[in-house]
Amino acid sequence: MSAPTTGPGGIDALIQLLAKMPGLGPRSARRAVLHLLKRRESLMEPLARALKETADAIKTCSVCHNIDTVDPCAICTDPKRNRSQICVVEEVGDLWAMDRVVGFRGLYHVLGGTLSALDGVGPQDLHIASLVERAKHVGVTEVILATNATVDGQTTAHYIADRLSDTQATISGLAHGVPMGGELDYLDEGTLATALKARKPI
Repeated sequence: MSAPTTGPGGIDALIQLLAKMPGLGPRSARRAVLHLLKRRESLMEPLARALKETADAIKTCSVCHNIDTVDPCAICTDPKRNRSQICVVEEVGDLWAMDRVVGFRGLYHVLGGTLSALDGVGPQDLHIASLVERAKHVGVTEVILATNATVDGQTTAHYIADRLSDTQATISGLAHGVPMGGELDYLDEGTLATALKARKPI
């Protein structure tokens, strides 16, 4: 059997791209590519079309910074959502994790990361200013700071709490159930639900 071709259109290039995905290394990427090649019509070609269509259609929500195919996103425009609550998360993956929690039907705000002196990430690099503006709106009664239980996550939460201190909203944070160093996207639904229900003022 001949070796995989190289270059931008070759199999080797596809393997290298897949190997950059979280949880996939070179070996797993090779297995994934072989699986796709064996199922070109039923899997590989539909996947390629879906990736192209998503890449063309994806938008960042101008309100909460979620990603969707519409702007504002479906969550922000959902009339059934509780607009008095805003849940603040670090990344879109955290939003998806929190939205799986049964019972929370408020709105979200994606920061786009955390404050980190080591990485040179300051307040101006995150969506904090737009959060402050949203929190000032009449009707917003609670801002839930659902940042990860890491040093950077907690530092970011405390900074935001200070920035929101002159608003009328109650500032709360996740409590029991989230271990120190834990990231929301990796926690089960029961743990997240417990943490959300046991939130406490900051």
